[in-house]
Amino acid sequence: MNITISIRLYFLLLCFSFHSAALANIKVVGYLPAYNGLLENAESQQLKQLTHLNIAFLNPDKSGQFFNKNQFTCTYTKFQQLLSKKELIETINIAQKEGVLVSFSIGGAIIPKCGGNWQSLLLAENRKLMVGNLLQLVDTFNLDGIDIDLESQLLTSIKNDGNFVPFIQALSKGLKARNKILSAATGSYVGGMIPIESLPYFDYVSLMSYDAIGPTWGNAGVEHATIEQSNRDIKLWLERGLKQHQLVLGVPFYGYGFGKFKANYTFAQIIKEFGKASAEGDLIGEACSKCDYVTYNGTSTLIKKTNLAMKHGSGVMIWELTHDNSDELSLLNIINKQILKSSAF
Repeated sequence: MNITISIRLYFLLLCFSFHSAALANIKVVGYLPAYNGLLENAESQQLKQLTHLNIAFLNPDKSGQFFNKNQFTCTYTKFQQLLSKKELIETINIAQKEGVLVSFSIGGAIIPKCGGNWQSLLLAENRKLMVGNLLQLVDTFNLDGIDIDLESQLLTSIKNDGNFVPFIQALSKGLKARNKILSAATGSYVGGMIPIESLPYFDYVSLMSYDAIGPTWGNAGVEHATIEQSNRDIKLWLERGLKQHQLVLGVPFYGYGFGKFKANYTFAQIIKEFGKASAEGDLIGEACSKCDYVTYNGTSTLIKKTNLAMKHGSGVMIWELTHDNSDELSLLNIINKQILKSSAF
């Protein structure tokens, strides 16, 4: 082999190694709610396109216990039955065989009636028990981490009591000792943001950059998840001190309807009801006060958001996987293709 070919080969291998390292740091985080069914939605082909799977949502009972015997105390399945240990273990195994890191996400936007009071359970006198119970869960099910999704008024109450950061510190210490990850999802509005002091303890934080309007909130006539909103949220969190390698941009696989349209749509339902041509846009109808319209993110916007996430952060978070369309109009497929395209050399 002559010296010119050797030098070219060396630089090609060097570029490949940098490219592989860059891709290795990219996150594609998908949420899978137990209440929509775990095993029936744990498709190997879909999971292969994720780096992280967050199973939603885990809540303790009023005594702080998450599971007993063969089922969880306050995590329900699609058929309003308590999630079984067997179903969770099988789901985790499917994902981990594909190299996906699996976390249980605690909390959620609405705490079920069976759930304990997180504000009380995270008081100083209860904190050790709660952290211990979460770490036991990680050990028992060979989880790769815990995801924090305490939101809105509940989050504010815990912060105001001075108990959010100490809880995160203690949980982070236990997880790091096990070489496990700690993540969070956060809003970007006053009263819905995790505190700045907690940021160093998270491996990544997903920005819930959507829901500017919904069935019972927001100003009529706006879209629920625009590029402009994502830009604002990214800027806000970088200024708050979140590092680029921690920042993950959340994107919706669903939409909302107003006027004559029904209130909620998955992306798959939008394609089914309005045709494949609707996949590229963000609106059915016109977004205005008293107008009939559906607001969502189509393929064109998702490509732009993926590029935005790659430029300013370390990946994309999806709420949620069961809302995706199949075939060539799968948003997850489109996100992955764009990541590979933007990382190409």
